[in-house]
Amino acid sequence: MSADKNFLDKSVTSKNQSGIQSLEIGLSILDVLIDRHEPMMLKDIAETMQMHPAKSHRYLVSLIRKNYVRKLDDGRYGLGDRVNALAALGHTGLNPNNILAQLTQVANEIKDTLNCGVQIAKWFSEGPIIIQSVEPDSPISIITRIGSRMPLTTSATGQLFASYQSDAVIQPLVTAEWQSSHAAADMTEKWQNFAQLQAKIRTQGYATVTGDMLMGINAITIPVILPHFANSAANLSASSDKTASEALPLEYAITIIGTTEQLPMSEQQNVVEQILAIAQRYQIA
Repeated sequence: MSADKNFLDKSVTSKNQSGIQSLEIGLSILDVLIDRHEPMMLKDIAETMQMHPAKSHRYLVSLIRKNYVRKLDDGRYGLGDRVNALAALGHTGLNPNNILAQLTQVANEIKDTLNCGVQIAKWFSEGPIIIQSVEPDSPISIITRIGSRMPLTTSATGQLFASYQSDAVIQPLVTAEWQSSHAAADMTEKWQNFAQLQAKIRTQGYATVTGDMLMGINAITIPVILPHFANSAANLSASSDKTASEALPLEYAITIIGTTEQLPMSEQQNVVEQILAIAQRYQIA
C-alpha cells in the first residue's frame, strides 16, 4: 500500500459519506502549513503528508494559483493572502460588536458621506491585506479584492502601515518591492526619501496617494486607533519620533479611494476631517 493511500485511509471519516478526495488532500496540505506556523520546504511538507514530493508539488501549485499558498524566494512554501484574509475574518468572529463589524459600519458611513469606495486593511507579517471592501452607489467604483496584499511604497494603505512599524520589519519588505520593480536608483537614497515620507505621514496622521497605483485614482488612509490604545495614539500625535510610532500596535487602517472628481486632493484636509469625525463617533480614531 502506498504512502499516499495510507494518508487517505487516515483521513476517511467514520461515517460512510462520499466526498472529493483530491480536495481533502489539498486542504490537508493547507492544514500542515497552518499548523506549522512558518513556511516549509517541499520535502518537509511531503514527509508530513506521507506523500511523494512530486505529487505534493502538484497540489501546492493549485493552492498557489488560488492564492491560498505562496512560494518564497528561498523555495519554501507559506500561507497566501486568501488564508490571511480568512484568518482575519475568523479572528473577529460573528459577534456584531467585534472590530470588523464596527469598522464595516464606519466604512459604510464614510461611503455614504463621500460616495467613494472604502477598504479595511489589517497588518500581517508580509504586509497589509484588504479584509473588507465597501462599494459606493455610483457608476464608477474602484475596489480592491478582499485578500489582496497592498504595496508598501505605492499605496496609501501600505505607506501608512509602513510608517507605524519598525525599520527592522519594514525595510526588507520595502527593499524587496523596489527590487521586484527593477528600480535602478540607489537603494540608500530611496530609503532616505522613504524615511522622510514616513515622518511626514506620522506627523499629519494619515497617508495619501494621487495616481501612484492607478492613473486618475486618489486614496487617503487613516489609522484605526482602538480605545485601549488611545493613550499611545495621543502620545504619537504629539511627536513624529519613530520610537513613538513603534510603540503603537497599529493593526487596522481605513482607506478611501476614488477618482480625482470623487476625491479631489484640493479638498484633502476637508475630506480627512470628515473621515476622522465619523471614525471618532465610533471611538476608533
